[in-house]
Amino acid sequence: MIVSTTPQLQGYRIVGYLGIVTGEAILGANIFRDMFAAIRDVVGGRSASYERELSKARELALEDLTYWAEDLGANAVVGVDLDYESFGQSNGMMMVSATGTAVVVELEKNDE
Repeated sequence: MIVSTTPQLQGYRIVGYLGIVTGEAILGANIFRDMFAAIRDVVGGRSASYERELSKARELALEDLTYWAEDLGANAVVGVDLDYESFGQSNGMMMVSATGTAVVVELEKNDE
């Protein structure tokens, strides 16, 4: 499955548009990671635990998106947009949503 943020795929021709597909992942943050991240916020630096969680959520959202695209018969998703939100009590939940257009593509033929 080809997944791209671009509306077209170089070397491929879109032969069918199958509709909008989405994928979401919502993850809760661990209280100990929250505590250490708060300390890191005060003293500066990157929070590796949050970066890992965010990366995990992004991958889950994209897996969900491709699952729905495959279910429609697509072999690619174009125009993918990723959105990130935090919510819940003390913003303790993270959500990543991925949205794109499920398409059928085929390799372009050279007319040389």
